[in-house]
Amino acid sequence: MPSVLQLTLILLASGVAGVVIFRYFGLPPILGYLAIGVLIGPNALALANDSSTVKYLAEFGVVFLMFSIGLEFNLHKLRSMRNIVFGLGGSQVVLTMLLAVPASLLMNWIYPISWQAAIALGGALAMSSTAIVTKLMSDRSELETEHGRNVVGILLFQDLAVVFLLILLPSLGKNPKDLFVALTTASIKITIALTLIFFIGQSLMSRWFRLVAKLRSQELFMLNLLLIVLGMAGLTEHFGLSLALGAFLAGMLISETPYRHQVEEDVKPFRDVLLGLFFITIGMLLDFNVIREQWLLVLLLLIGPLVFKFGLIALLSRAFGSSPGISIRTGLCLAQAGEFGFVLLTQIDGLDLIDLVLSQAVLAAMLLSMFCAPFLVEYSDRIAMRFSSNEWLLQSLALTRVAAKSVRNENHVIICGFGRSGQSLARMLDQEKIPYIALDLDPDRVKEAAAAGDNVVYGDASRENYLVAAGLSRAKTVVITYADTAASLRVLRQVEHLRPGMTVLVRTRDDADIAKLQAAGATEVVPELIEGSLMIASHVLLIMGVPMRKVVRRITTAREERYSLLRGYFRGAGDDDFGSNESWRLHSITLLPNSQAVGKTLGELQLENEGVSVQAVRRKGRNADYAKLVLMPDLTLEANDILVISGNSEATDLAEAKLL
Repeated sequence: MPSVLQLTLILLASGVAGVVIFRYFGLPPILGYLAIGVLIGPNALALANDSSTVKYLAEFGVVFLMFSIGLEFNLHKLRSMRNIVFGLGGSQVVLTMLLAVPASLLMNWIYPISWQAAIALGGALAMSSTAIVTKLMSDRSELETEHGRNVVGILLFQDLAVVFLLILLPSLGKNPKDLFVALTTASIKITIALTLIFFIGQSLMSRWFRLVAKLRSQELFMLNLLLIVLGMAGLTEHFGLSLALGAFLAGMLISETPYRHQVEEDVKPFRDVLLGLFFITIGMLLDFNVIREQWLLVLLLLIGPLVFKFGLIALLSRAFGSSPGISIRTGLCLAQAGEFGFVLLTQIDGLDLIDLVLSQAVLAAMLLSMFCAPFLVEYSDRIAMRFSSNEWLLQSLALTRVAAKSVRNENHVIICGFGRSGQSLARMLDQEKIPYIALDLDPDRVKEAAAAGDNVVYGDASRENYLVAAGLSRAKTVVITYADTAASLRVLRQVEHLRPGMTVLVRTRDDADIAKLQAAGATEVVPELIEGSLMIASHVLLIMGVPMRKVVRRITTAREERYSLLRGYFRGAGDDDFGSNESWRLHSITLLPNSQAVGKTLGELQLENEGVSVQAVRRKGRNADYAKLVLMPDLTLEANDILVISGNSEATDLAEAKLL
């Protein structure tokens, strides 16, 4: 039996190893925690025991997860998504639980199950993994798509339903009269709690946080936050409810204050670490002997719920107005089990509602279904195209709308993402009479902006067919305004594949991923933090009495040092010369097989003697994609390389003649 310190070190080391391995393969960390728990648990390598100390710490992971979910549950969000959350999500949870009873009767020939156990297992079955699904869909930039909104709405109701299920399950073992009394009492308690939140707690919490924030102590702010979360959890436990319910209510309280985002960032490290510990303890519960002895039952409990949940969610999505393709995608994304299913299963075990062997079989099936989730999400598009007869037609109509908007454009700008940055850019382009087309995946935003006259259409810029329809072959510039680096990289790869050497400007939050974006083909990367610091510096210099002309010169110099494109630009036939041959420009040159520069190094060419500098060299790889090479004097040029040089008109012309 390892000591507490040894156990802690084992959990930390194994957790780090699991996350590193699974992140390396592009899988969610939660799967790494589960796999590590299975591996080091008492039923495998037995490196760690499922001790009461570990369980107690892991329970706080669920507390902080419920608190984070409570932060998302403000009245405005619920109101805007009420049809999806309470209609589609409510139908899914209720029908899953109701249909679990007749399904259990069909299973009685394999394993006897009481109706109480069937309802309890139905509640666990109704849950899907918020942590896995939202991470996978965020990486694929699908949270704002139509099926993404369906998925998020259903997950929100599932998270809310956990609160009720945590109250319902302890009452299932009682007689009907006691059950009615228990549920009535619990409902009254919840009603009182929500009333206190919305009529007293909001104003009280806002004032209290304002008082704490005025003292300007980060330490005090964190202590206050932990006190509120754990205090509310302890209060609800004192009144016979769950710790998770108290944390959820605390999150809802703080969600209505101006400090919600600060709180969310502060609590995230506690939540992620403790939640990882929770998933490790869940993996430690798995017993391989049960899987070996009850493999048929485990297989049935894996395939049956996956198919059942997929079919039910797809049918409900169709009933609520989604197309067949959207319904199939929604069902595939939510077919797996969820983390709250484990919470409910743990409580079911504690109430002795089901046999331990059956519980182990259910646990094994739930774990395996979560390992299936990344593959179901990854191939959801192909499956939807395969089984939805009109999905191709809908895709064609969407592409036709994009093409119709861009068909008359020449030398236009393609804006990927129509959020605040994209809309600001579009207004400036409109003022200069520069044509553009914007692609965005938020249907509400597209509808409102298009009605207002903006040239924006619904489309995924990371897909080849949408970029082609937007007129990439005729466009002059692509601007990627996504805040998510992974989404920007997907668009860059498509642009480089379709039109190598295309001028692509990318917005990013900071300079952490600049090298990665430039290597993928970004001509220039504009980090918001650097631009914000330059604006602050300019204001400070003006306040301190520095003349405006000098401030502008300093800021311009700083930008030129940071952004190579500010030292020149790609010119067109109709461009102004700004008065002379001295203005710098950027010029792309493709080396032919018989060009003089082929086989020579950059150092041998000595282009700087011609008054130009090499900004980039791109080379086609085996997969036909162009990659930006590292500029070194010993870099040997090859046929079909693309060189981007900068200098004045005369210098670039002379350099081109020397190269070719």
